[in-house]
Amino acid sequence: QVQLVESGGGLVQPGGSLRLSCAASGSIFRINTMGWFRQSPGKQREMVARISSGGSTYYADSVKGRFTISRDNAKNTVYLQMNSLKPEDTAVYYCQTNADGRWNWGQGTQVTVSS
Repeated sequence: QVQLVESGGGLVQPGGSLRLSCAASGSIFRINTMGWFRQSPGKQREMVARISSGGSTYYADSVKGRFTISRDNAKNTVYLQMNSLKPEDTAVYYCQTNADGRWNWGQGTQVTVSS
């Protein structure tokens, strides 16, 4: 079983930055895709960014140029650097990984962008 623990959320002013982390632990042989999703009240969960085991990245149009996803394979950890944050980025952010062919979700971390 794989456990995902997210950290780094919080309250930030518009234009500010936050860095989210998600560490995977448990019985893991190989982690393939790692990614971040977010969900705002009344909205569907949406993909924000993902990164393959080889380092290829994908970003939602709404975050391109502002967010950067990266991973440390030695630590089984994925990061999301969020810059130039906007109020519309406010959401619960969830980590998702594909480990040994199975998808796993983190518990979510709240990001609030407000003055």
